[in-house]
Amino acid sequence: MESAIPEHLQCPRTRQRRVPDDYTPPYPSTVARFKPAVERVVMAYFGIQYRAEPAPEAATQALQRIAGSFEGDKAPGHWDRARYVDEAGFTNVISIGYWDDPDRFDAWFADFGSKWAGARNAFERAGIGTFTEVLRPSVQRFETLFSSDLPEGVAVLADGLSDVVQEHAYWGGARDRIPLSQTSEMAPAGQPSVVTEGRYQRVVPHDNLCLIRSGQDWAATERDERRMYLEDVEPVLRAGMNFLRDEGLPIGCFANRYMTVVDHEGRDTEKSFGMGWWKSLSALERWAESHTTHLAIFGAAMKYLATLGPAAKLRLYHEVTVAAAGEQLFEYFNCHSQTGMLRAG
Repeated sequence: MESAIPEHLQCPRTRQRRVPDDYTPPYPSTVARFKPAVERVVMAYFGIQYRAEPAPEAATQALQRIAGSFEGDKAPGHWDRARYVDEAGFTNVISIGYWDDPDRFDAWFADFGSKWAGARNAFERAGIGTFTEVLRPSVQRFETLFSSDLPEGVAVLADGLSDVVQEHAYWGGARDRIPLSQTSEMAPAGQPSVVTEGRYQRVVPHDNLCLIRSGQDWAATERDERRMYLEDVEPVLRAGMNFLRDEGLPIGCFANRYMTVVDHEGRDTEKSFGMGWWKSLSALERWAESHTTHLAIFGAAMKYLATLGPAAKLRLYHEVTVAAAGEQLFEYFNCHSQTGMLRAG
């Protein structure tokens, strides 16, 4: 068993972990291991929204163009796509790119990404909106966790997965896996605000914003396990995600999306994830530890895993990032007022 924090990012602690040194987790989990040369990653969410069904031709063309831009020497090391219908009834399709070379991202962004939702918008069409939400955290500011050996999200860029790690399966484990937590509380500072210029809006961010992407993959499940997940666990998860979407703002959740992963042709897969923008890691922790909606999710998941034990084929993962103000970019063009971080202003 090893520490979730890689050796080259370990330092003398001024803040203690939530568990003692001899803690043993009740089940195995692993984390992504990046090469020491990787100092920063980019997590870039490029969304398009529309109300009409089927999708307007302009939306389809824009999605094809961004998929095409994700090829070549400036392309992300990994990308995926997901879809959901938001609280205002708009379909949102988000193409998510991950880079482990910020210079390569900057070159790509200058050529294509800046036009996606910027003030000089290349996709200005009636009936569609576009948005860009980007974090570029240093490796000290994010963590990952996996129940299987199948990487997702930013972990696809990693050199591999770790051995079994110690810092998991307890409240506060996500914080303890973030290298910066060794010396910093990562407390939020300031308040985000929205600047509006016609149909273009940008969010001026605050320090130590938190993003969580937490996913599940049930493609490998069969018969009783599949029924148990879809009937006993997923409805409870959906209820919690909808609570955060509709009522999360007073507890520090600026926006929450419960998304279905789609393939590059737009077809639904048997994967989903919740994506939440939080005022701080501490606000996310309070919801996870004490709110009835998350306790219900946790209880359903633990019953499921206790019933199946090591035979469970459901794959779970998450990534949590606490980003400095200078590591954030939020742009929205022709989007409704409840889109993403616009809710925070």
